[in-house]
Amino acid sequence: MKKRVAFFGILLGLGLVAAEVPGTVAGQWTGGTLGLILQPAPAAPGGGSTINIGPLPTYTAELAEGEGKELVMSYCSICHSVTYITMQPPLANWKPTMDKMLKTYGAEKWIPADVAEKILAYLQAHYTPETRKE
Repeated sequence: MKKRVAFFGILLGLGLVAAEVPGTVAGQWTGGTLGLILQPAPAAPGGGSTINIGPLPTYTAELAEGEGKELVMSYCSICHSVTYITMQPPLANWKPTMDKMLKTYGAEKWIPADVAEKILAYLQAHYTPETRKE
């Protein structure tokens, strides 16, 4: 046992073994405010890097004329472009999509029920397989 302690003492003296005290955490600690999480500095932009993505669309899709168009433009475009309406495949029933927007995505917080019904009527009148104009 004495040989083991002596050998450990030699290794400790040479800096080959770190002494750990039971009940403590070993490591390098820096001063600072308790609870402060330091973020790494942002990387500097590299010189000469170019990414070409082509032109971005600068238009809003034209919706079909009809009662409720202004409601769609005002309420639906709060969350997404109305282009999403025109690029959808013609839906036979817009009710499940409206329910998803209202209930799942929370649009019922700012779209009154009577307005939602008018929006649904507009979509059913202009964007079903039978009524959609190409």
